[in-house]
Amino acid sequence: MTATTDSAGPMAGFIGLGSMGAAMARNLARAGLLSSVWNRSAPVAEALCRELGVAQADSPAGLAATADVILVCVSADADVLAIVDALLPSLRPGQIVVDLSTVSRETACAVAERVRGQGADFLDAPVTGGMEGARHGTLAIMVGGAAATLERVRPVLAAMGSRIVHMGDVGMGQSAKAVNQAMCAGINQAVTEALAFGETLGLDMDKLIEVMDSGAAGSWFLEKRGRTMVRGSYVPGFKLALHQKDLGICLAMAREHGVALPLAEMTAHDYDRLLADGHGDEDISALYRLKRPAP
Repeated sequence: MTATTDSAGPMAGFIGLGSMGAAMARNLARAGLLSSVWNRSAPVAEALCRELGVAQADSPAGLAATADVILVCVSADADVLAIVDALLPSLRPGQIVVDLSTVSRETACAVAERVRGQGADFLDAPVTGGMEGARHGTLAIMVGGAAATLERVRPVLAAMGSRIVHMGDVGMGQSAKAVNQAMCAGINQAVTEALAFGETLGLDMDKLIEVMDSGAAGSWFLEKRGRTMVRGSYVPGFKLALHQKDLGICLAMAREHGVALPLAEMTAHDYDRLLADGHGDEDISALYRLKRPAP
């Protein structure tokens, strides 16, 4: 590795400054671990650089020239592959590329091969915890790759997450994230359906959510989204369109392994209806639109 701080750990460059990425970059800056950022939309990067006092790279390759750890947080497999191809000319032995995006296991393995061909190393490290976790640095991070490589970047990941778990070789982080996304689909179905049932019964929904959240039916999703969804507010913590993309990955993996995921399939079908009606940029709790009783 090249530039490091004496106390905090390796210095990171961050690529991809969407809502999640920008929040994670802020936490890295607070920890003194962020050297530079790059974003496809330059004005977004310019604004964050002014806020944080870090350098704006002119390209992914330019960012790679100055960072020990290169963090990538973008939306889709094609984006990850394009970013990594842009990084390759500047990668050197000792550097580590960490992909925080949610992509397929096959993409993670392909990226690892390209990165390692330059003498650098790679970790797939998808995250979960929503915008709340990104803002507060409490994300859970599922890591695939060499255990020794994870230990080298652990100070960087610890600035963004409160739970960092090594899942196995490259691709296993994405496999774990696929399970997480399938589970989230089922939780979304259960919570939205049950709350719609409660609303139909004429219950005081604030009281219902309060008592349920303290009992066996309690969950992160009920706590964080229950009150907003019953009020018809779907400000995104996790965009519905992104979860639909992730469910496509889950369902493809399930078909490959001969596994049925009926709740994930149901949710993907419901999301198709919501996307067709223009709700893709809303939170996944917008599923409540299809469940709640008619006024």
